[in-house]
Amino acid sequence: MSTLAASQRALLDALFQPQPPQADACWNPTGLGAYRANAHAHAERTLSGTYPVVRALLGDEAFNALARALWHRHPPLRGDLGEWGEALALFIATEPDLDPLPYLGDVARVEWALHQAARSPDARPDPASFARLQDHHPDRLHARLATGTWVLDSAWPVLSIVDAHLHGDPGFDAVAQRLRDGVREAVRVWRHAGRVRACFIDAPTARFEARLLAGHSLGRALGEAPIDDLPAWLTEAVQAGRLLGFGPPHDTHTPTPITPPGDTA
Repeated sequence: MSTLAASQRALLDALFQPQPPQADACWNPTGLGAYRANAHAHAERTLSGTYPVVRALLGDEAFNALARALWHRHPPLRGDLGEWGEALALFIATEPDLDPLPYLGDVARVEWALHQAARSPDARPDPASFARLQDHHPDRLHARLATGTWVLDSAWPVLSIVDAHLHGDPGFDAVAQRLRDGVREAVRVWRHAGRVRACFIDAPTARFEARLLAGHSLGRALGEAPIDDLPAWLTEAVQAGRLLGFGPPHDTHTPTPITPPGDTA
């Protein structure tokens, strides 16, 4: 490593380390402190835009502290800060102080999915590829799903929590009752015609779609996570702009990383 590269690496390490520089550090503490303060402001502002519901649930002070901690523990890897913050859900699980909000990690997962779908370009459907349903075995078909498609089978009423904060429906009293009743919610997020969509789905459908998103063939997905009415699912998925077509075995395109149903760590 060249001297310049080593110096740059040392500066980045100093910027991202959790503790501020000491008086005897090789970097000027005042100047480096200014850089760190600016970085913290970027972290707080960026994460606030991506996770407004998590911020509302925690309050500004606690959320800003969480944003700064995430910045140091999982610093951005790209220049586009819009790509930073995915690690928040797993980071929340490592913070014992957040245990009183056991649904917070799944709320963060939903918000990250909405954020990613909003940043994704629309994908074009391939109507001709549906003919493969007639002359290909399901084991040789892979679904092409809309940009930003993502599913989660949560142990908590996470979409209700998100909708209550972002849209005011349902009301907070209704959400509190769902939490007390232990209501589970499976959620689907996708993008169609320039809009981000989110809706409730049943758990079997979530398991089935999770396997399609993981790149499994239609036949394998049905074998591992059967659904009651495949023709009805196909019709609705096409009409809603979620199913764009079918590819042959070598086409295992997955639009976005997903959270497998039941993985709420």
